[in-house]
Amino acid sequence: MSAPSPATNSTSPLPPVTNATSPPPPATKATSPPPPATNAPAPTTPSPPANATTPPPPPPTAPTESPPPPPSPGSGTLPTKTNVAIIVGVGIGGFSMLVFVSIFFFFYRRRKRRQQGRPYEYPHEPKNDQFSGQPQHLQQNYTPPLADKVEIYSKPAHFPVPSSTSSSLSSEKPPSGQSPGIAFGSSQITFTYEELLMATNGFSNANLLGQGGFGYVHKGVLPNGKVVAIKQLKAGSGQGEREFQAEIEVISRVHHRHLVSLVGHCISGAQRMLIYEFVPNDTLEFHLHGKGRPTMNWPTRLKIALGSAKGLAYLHEDCQPKIIHRDIKGSNILLDCNFEAKVADFGLAKVSLDTDTHVSTRVMGTFGYLAPEYASSGKLTEKSDVFSFGVVLLELITGRQPIDKTQSFTDDSMVEWA
Repeated sequence: MSAPSPATNSTSPLPPVTNATSPPPPATKATSPPPPATNAPAPTTPSPPANATTPPPPPPTAPTESPPPPPSPGSGTLPTKTNVAIIVGVGIGGFSMLVFVSIFFFFYRRRKRRQQGRPYEYPHEPKNDQFSGQPQHLQQNYTPPLADKVEIYSKPAHFPVPSSTSSSLSSEKPPSGQSPGIAFGSSQITFTYEELLMATNGFSNANLLGQGGFGYVHKGVLPNGKVVAIKQLKAGSGQGEREFQAEIEVISRVHHRHLVSLVGHCISGAQRMLIYEFVPNDTLEFHLHGKGRPTMNWPTRLKIALGSAKGLAYLHEDCQPKIIHRDIKGSNILLDCNFEAKVADFGLAKVSLDTDTHVSTRVMGTFGYLAPEYASSGKLTEKSDVFSFGVVLLELITGRQPIDKTQSFTDDSMVEWA
């Protein structure tokens, strides 16, 4: 009985052979695309990874949506950007400030060197031989009537230069045998006292123009018909002969349309006089505060302000060394027939060096116009002139006098009132 079972077992291998022949049907099934498509879900049988229903867990793990974390580092980059912007801005600002300061000091040093390096001369100086006689404007406008009364410095004459006036003058002292006027390239007409006495009709009151800080001013007519203003300095005005001669040599070369020009001078014993061009239309003070005077219109006031400012700026900036006026006020601003301003009475102004910060001297000026620091300390700078000119501008704008005694004690000063 056991033998047949092996026979059956031997026949059992045949079905695998039939199974081997079964490949054709799959081929036929291959020809039937639709079933495979339907069986496509069957491939989902790989879904036995359906046990990998774990995919649902991954969605829960969706909280791992890392997008939120990336923004958190991004938020950290924002402050770093702002910090960089601040640092760049501060750097640019500091560099700009450094460039500005460097440019300022460059131009300041260049201007200072240019002023120190310029020769001692003023613009508009007549171009003539320094040994040939007076400047061209004197040669054209004045003919000496009497050779024994008027002399021109054509021959060398030694005038010592006072060291108290300016170290610049003493350092440029001419060689022995030459006058300062010859050394500086100009000359002055010297009048005798007798000639000026005749020109003013004995300094009569009819020819009296006014009284300045240093003395009386008379109108005079020279023998050639030229009208001049003769300032007769008071005795003891603080000017020695040497200082007087040195300063008139300096101011003789100051030529500007808004400055009163010096024509000549006279030294006779204790008498000292300065001869200026005559300006016919009185002073700014007269037109602002004179009785019965019409109100000055605004264009005229502006013209006077600009003209006097140009004259003062010429003294401070274009003269080398600079000239400080020391007494800017309405009565020292003269007006011609067209109301063009001319600054006067700078004939005895102190001459200061650019290297000096101030000139210490006795206080000179007019109360109401004086700068407070100058009045209290006596230290003189061009800023003192600027303060006084500011008072003149207030006077032009308001029409008030610097010191108005008709007002109460607290309002009598125009500066304090303003």
